[in-house]
Amino acid sequence: MQGLSSWIMANLSRPSEFVLLGFSSFGELQVLLYGPFLVLYLLAFIGNTVIIITVIANTHLHTPMYFFLGNFSLLEILVTMTAVPRMLSDLLVTHKVISFTGCMVQFYFYFSLGSTSFLILSDMALDRFVAICHPLHYDTLMSWAMCVRLAGAAWAAPFLVMVPTVLSRAYLNYCHGNIINHFFCDNVPLLQLSCSDTSLLEFWDFMMALAFVLSSFLVTLISYGYIVTTVLRIPSATGRQKAFSTCGSHLTLVFIGYSSTIFLYVRPGKAHSVEINKTIALVTSVLTPFLSPFILTLRNETVKAVLQGHMQRLKGLHKALQ
Repeated sequence: MQGLSSWIMANLSRPSEFVLLGFSSFGELQVLLYGPFLVLYLLAFIGNTVIIITVIANTHLHTPMYFFLGNFSLLEILVTMTAVPRMLSDLLVTHKVISFTGCMVQFYFYFSLGSTSFLILSDMALDRFVAICHPLHYDTLMSWAMCVRLAGAAWAAPFLVMVPTVLSRAYLNYCHGNIINHFFCDNVPLLQLSCSDTSLLEFWDFMMALAFVLSSFLVTLISYGYIVTTVLRIPSATGRQKAFSTCGSHLTLVFIGYSSTIFLYVRPGKAHSVEINKTIALVTSVLTPFLSPFILTLRNETVKAVLQGHMQRLKGLHKALQ
């Protein structure tokens, strides 16, 4: 077995490192992108961290809805950390290289964490479905044990499934050079460098996209179909508005997240426009994590009230110290 493994590795055309083109098409002007991207990254990190701390520190938010919200904010931080810091450093250097192992590790964590995000979004939809459509059974159906199981499955499944996926990339023949036209090790640019038959891998990728992205999207759609039907039966306008207000922020995140990801990855084949993919990937890895905290707070009255209460206490403490 060891001899077979050595023979396979010896006959593979595998570069020791990849060159990430990133935004090299901008030439020297790419340095100007560093400031705006850094600000967006830091604001995304701070905003999602504030949400996590707020959920942990306030007993009023120790509910299934905010448990999943905290998980989602953590995922937003981790997803950006897999790609954005590297992208920022590459904007300041001429030679943008990443080791082969580093590329595979980045690939693994980016897609594992991204898939987990969509499963957590579907968990959030299920929570709202039970809360609105079956309120009398909410405490039983959405017990803490059930929430932990749902979140645990959302984290574990993608990380397990991505192991054979990343190993398959490690054993491809990369005979079309080592230049990746992207700012991170994305799937399509990697496949375009390979001269191996990748049809089976492309089919596997498509099935994984169906399993994690489209299936969770379907769960979310069905849940909100029942939610809308139930809410419309509420006689009072105030009751309908209150019910919809708890779902508004989640629906906004669902629209932004699924629309871009379905366009990027739920398509078989590797003959995609890399430039378009690069632009949309920039939205999903930088802009969306930046917007998420604002969407989650501005559209959620409970979180806004908690944050305003903290701000008032901080102002009172500041005046007392003066």
